[in-house]
Amino acid sequence: MTLSANTTDRATSSATASGAVARPTDEAAPAPAFRVRGLTLGYGADPVIRDLDLDIPAGKTTALIGANGCGKSTILRALGRQLRPLSGTIEVSGRDLANIRARDHARSVAFLPQSPLVPEGLTVAELVARGRHPHRRWWGGGDDDEKFVAEALTLTDTAGLAHRRVDELSGGQRQRVWVALVLAQATPTLLLDEPCSFLDLAHQLDVLDLVHDLPMPGGRHEHEVSSGGRTVVAVLHELSLAARVADHLVAIAEGGVVAAGPPDEVITRETLRRVFDLHADIITDPVTGHPVVLPRGRRRGAA
Repeated sequence: MTLSANTTDRATSSATASGAVARPTDEAAPAPAFRVRGLTLGYGADPVIRDLDLDIPAGKTTALIGANGCGKSTILRALGRQLRPLSGTIEVSGRDLANIRARDHARSVAFLPQSPLVPEGLTVAELVARGRHPHRRWWGGGDDDEKFVAEALTLTDTAGLAHRRVDELSGGQRQRVWVALVLAQATPTLLLDEPCSFLDLAHQLDVLDLVHDLPMPGGRHEHEVSSGGRTVVAVLHELSLAARVADHLVAIAEGGVVAAGPPDEVITRETLRRVFDLHADIITDPVTGHPVVLPRGRRRGAA
């Protein structure tokens, strides 16, 4: 069974009864940031993701949505070279990920996992500076380390915490520091697994708006995407926030992609029923035009 997602940010696909999905037809579309073909992922004998086809558009913010345990984080780990595929291929900007050195991948793709462990005794500034490791020379630091660390602290509103120990911070403060670390890595692509964990609503909006509007670091690679923006792939649980910030949504269920495309085409009652077993009404935000989900209850046992 092969499940597929479209390459363009204005195209959508939904699974048919057989599991097949329409292929993109726009020959002029830019090359995707990630092209996944026949990907099977898992942690043992029973795969979590099976025979997955998925294109992630370059220079856009893509949000992966789906129920707990559906494989969103597993996909993100594979894109970040944290999990070896059982089968299939991943291309990053046209190159086979299997042939890219780990250090080179870390210079172009930053990965923020769920609940990262805090090294004991480190200050905020010291932790964020670790994001510069892929760019450092073997004999010392990089030329722009201080600039990128300071910029990351400012963007995440954590500069005032720079000299505090990370293990003394609140959960929300700590999460913003981790976001600062991946920003300091200064990569054209960010992979963020639940970046809003522990954050209050205001800081969730701040972080999501920040990553959506990030320019390319240091003006590098801007020729690769027409927008000049970074590629962001994030696992998000709050559907209305995902619809607000994402250019492209990918709904994961049944071991693959159920629907992919712009939020107003993916956030439908049928998709929510299939992906979350959820009965919900959907309205349009009168200011932003994005879909807003109003949950009504679980659909189990419904006729």
